[in-house]
Amino acid sequence: MEVIKGRGYVYSIQYHIVWCVKYRRDVLNGKVSTKLKELLTQISKDNGFQILEMNIEEDHIRMLINCTPQHYIPNIIKAMKGVSARLLMKEFGDDLRSKLWGGHLWNPSYFVATVSENTEEQIIEYIRSQKRK
Repeated sequence: MEVIKGRGYVYSIQYHIVWCVKYRRDVLNGKVSTKLKELLTQISKDNGFQILEMNIEEDHIRMLINCTPQHYIPNIIKAMKGVSARLLMKEFGDDLRSKLWGGHLWNPSYFVATVSENTEEQIIEYIRSQKRK
């Protein structure tokens, strides 16, 4: 766990985040999964936080992020879910809409937990091990 020094403060903030596809449909595969990973990586760069680990399953996403004290977790989630949904629907809309009702990609809820230096490696290993066999 890296401790970062800012102007007047020192911090190390990580979050374990999970969110699901609407209706838990298996749509995050193939080109959609590849594009989603690219989009989330770009969104993190654009918004100034870092994705330390990411696992995209067919119906949900797990990730570990590193951010600054200025970041507000609902805004991070909103950026990742909102931008990725809009751009994926633009590119893969016909295929996604055939499996989802109402044009919504993501379930509105999400899971988030803070990560301490004692659990960081456990969370990384957990995210990596969640690929379906």
